[in-house]
Amino acid sequence: MTISLYAASVPVFKQMLNALSEVLNKAEAHATAKNIDPSVFLQARLYPDMFPLVRQVQIAVDFAKGVSARLAEVELPKYDDSETTFAELQALISKVLAFLDSVAPAQIDGKEGIEIVTRPGTPKEKRFSGQAYLLTYGLPQFFFHVTTTYAILRHNGVEVGKRDYMGAF
Repeated sequence: MTISLYAASVPVFKQMLNALSEVLNKAEAHATAKNIDPSVFLQARLYPDMFPLVRQVQIAVDFAKGVSARLAEVELPKYDDSETTFAELQALISKVLAFLDSVAPAQIDGKEGIEIVTRPGTPKEKRFSGQAYLLTYGLPQFFFHVTTTYAILRHNGVEVGKRDYMGAF
């Protein structure tokens, strides 16, 4: 039995981005309830050499839209990554979810063999088949940044658990 590239990508991104949105809602509510400046969470890191939470969210959504657009061979939506508040992060997630809603299964299915080149023309250029790009690069990167966002908030006392991380499935 086979699974389609679409089934392995867009629905997964949507589930996890919706869950991420809810985790951010809980973080904002926690900050309000505990009278904590929201920037404490938004700029929190697990370790000094890691990106802060706000950048973790930006990168996660970048992978969701980027992987989907590249597999569908459509223009990649570009956003400024200038978010500094929970509301701005929520708006970013909403934009990406709307983009994902515009991608149809027929645009992605059957693209296992297309060539995807990341960082073309640079020393970091990598070439992937569509399937390898999704399974060995795109999904792991996406999950890393979603997980790191969750871990930053959990580490900082936001009451979230596995059910929050997973979202509705």
